[in-house]
Amino acid sequence: QIHIVESGGGTVESGGRLRLSCAVSGTTRNFHSMAWYRQAPGTQRELVALVTGDGGTAYADSVNDRAIIATDGPENAMHLSMDDVQPRDTAKYYCRADFAGNYFWGQGTQVTVSS
Repeated sequence: QIHIVESGGGTVESGGRLRLSCAVSGTTRNFHSMAWYRQAPGTQRELVALVTGDGGTAYADSVNDRAIIATDGPENAMHLSMDDVQPRDTAKYYCRADFAGNYFWGQGTQVTVSS
């Protein structure tokens, strides 16, 4: 059974750096893509950043110039680093893994940026 394990998050000071990690367990298959989404209260869940199995990346316009997403070695794992976080980045962040069109979500980790 595939499990998504998220780590990182918590409270970050405005202007600081955020790091979130995500790992997949329960399978030896390689993922097609892994991504971070976020959802603030009263809003829709939105894509923050995505990395494909061959290293391709995509970012939301709101984080494009201050975020990096990358895989972590040969394992089904990746991390997101984001600089200069602002209160508008406050949200619950979710990891999603795509295995050939089968999507698996983590439970989410809360990120709160203090002003």
